[in-house]
Amino acid sequence: MTAALAYETPGILTILIWSSFFVVLNVINVLLDKAIYCGLVGQIFIGVTWGKPGGNLLEDEAEKIVVLLGYLGLILLVYEGGLSISFSAVKSNLVLSLAVAFTGICLPIAFSFSLSALADASSLQAFAAGAALCSTSLGTTFTVLSTSGLIATRLGTVLTTAAMLDDVVGLIMVQVISNIWSNASSFSSITVVRPVTTSVGLVIILLLACRFVVRPATHWLNGRRKTYEKGPLQRILSYKQTSLVIHTSILVAMVSGASCAGTSDSFAAYLAGASISWWDSDVQHLSQTPNDALVSPITDTTRGDNKEEPAGPAVAARAEAPGKNVGEEPIPETDNGRQRVSTDQRLATQDPADSSGTAIFDEYYKPAMEKILKPFFFASIGFSIPITRMFCGFVVWRGLVYTVLMLLGKAFTGLWLVRFQSPSPVVPSSWRALAMPQIHCWGPQRARQGASTSDATQCGTMPGPGTQNEANNGTADATHPKHRKMLPKPRSLYPASILGGAMVSRGEIGFLIASLAESKGTFKSISSQTATSGDEASEIFLIVVWAITLCTIIGPLSVGTLVRRVRKLQRQQQDTNTTIDPLGVWGIGLKSST
Repeated sequence: MTAALAYETPGILTILIWSSFFVVLNVINVLLDKAIYCGLVGQIFIGVTWGKPGGNLLEDEAEKIVVLLGYLGLILLVYEGGLSISFSAVKSNLVLSLAVAFTGICLPIAFSFSLSALADASSLQAFAAGAALCSTSLGTTFTVLSTSGLIATRLGTVLTTAAMLDDVVGLIMVQVISNIWSNASSFSSITVVRPVTTSVGLVIILLLACRFVVRPATHWLNGRRKTYEKGPLQRILSYKQTSLVIHTSILVAMVSGASCAGTSDSFAAYLAGASISWWDSDVQHLSQTPNDALVSPITDTTRGDNKEEPAGPAVAARAEAPGKNVGEEPIPETDNGRQRVSTDQRLATQDPADSSGTAIFDEYYKPAMEKILKPFFFASIGFSIPITRMFCGFVVWRGLVYTVLMLLGKAFTGLWLVRFQSPSPVVPSSWRALAMPQIHCWGPQRARQGASTSDATQCGTMPGPGTQNEANNGTADATHPKHRKMLPKPRSLYPASILGGAMVSRGEIGFLIASLAESKGTFKSISSQTATSGDEASEIFLIVVWAITLCTIIGPLSVGTLVRRVRKLQRQQQDTNTTIDPLGVWGIGLKSST
């Protein structure tokens, strides 16, 4: 064993392979993002081409390094998604998110029992295949949402919460697959219960810590900083690097703790980002003004609270011109007449010394994540696709049939956003409330410039002049209480289609479960004319890989195409001065591209 690694200059062939890998990953991402908001699909194909399934240009150790760095990119992707979401937004849409997640888990597993007829699979093998297809790719979901600008909308909140719940279930499936076939005699209920209890416990501990530790500690620090304005504490907390260290410590501590406890790393990263977002928006802080006055929390358009935003030059400017838009996006007003700002709009007017979670992430982490870590993550998915073994005739058509079923299993989740003008009288009111979740009133009944009347009247009050059409169409209901209202019927099927398309994407957890089941011999323990032996992949495994691969590609492509169409409609509406947004209430916070 040597004391140190001998430094050797890499050969010119290695340099050319790695440089081309870097450049092509980023070029294909830019081109496809500009066209249909799904550069990640191109990066998956680049992984297939440069990796072992295709040209085998990268060595085994190099591929392992790419997978490792790509997983760091996945954690940062999910962490960034948490930074854009607040606990209040998740809470207000939790019932709907649970319904979407439950549907996206149960239907793929149920449809997977069709493998009994397609490939002579046993019930356990069909369940293992369904377990691989019940998850939703978090990296793909957050990438599609951030690229398309939907991540800070109500639709984005429902989608990310449902995807996170699917991720937790996917982790449970990994534990089940890992134990039930390795040593069935040692399998116990703890294998299933532990990931669930640790995930729920992590959420409960985080909520209690935020309420009873973080908020009082912040108020105490604010008092100390005001008392000793030139003290060391004030100077230390004024540095951006201090926020960087704190945020990084929270992320590392939560991911490490979750991994040791047996729950999902991605789930912990999401909670870390969400907790920092809560601290930035819902806790009082010292302003950047010389007198260091306390200011109230910022409230985004995606959140259901009625808290005030901090005082500052941007707010004062908007107060002088209350009828003007910011960044071409209409701004709803709070109950006291002060305007709300979205996350993107707030960042556009932030102080140069801003140390919020989003600002720190954008400055220190995002460049490396966007150019290196995230491309590596999607390329590593391409490494897992055994493309040379997938094109046997009997495997191809079975894989395509199974893919269609898996597409439908997740696409049906979008039906939860489809509303009907009048619920059937035979449906119980409790079921009706679940199918049509209520939302909190965001403000007074006041029409906004560039927004429809039905969107402006979020409270369910009696329709007045100009709202009769909405009442006739079922978008305004006078029978509901003043401060709560059923979500209105959408103006189009775009929100439901985008939700279903985004949930279709599988990825890292699907490949993990399928590969694990294959390595344990789960898929090979069948007697059929196509049964394989040795190192050859089994038929069921190849069928499952077909479904995972095509779903991972078709999902982002469908969402990108739909968002491109929505953006085109929004630009046409701006040109013609019409007030109907195709996304309706689900697209609040979405900024049209110019």
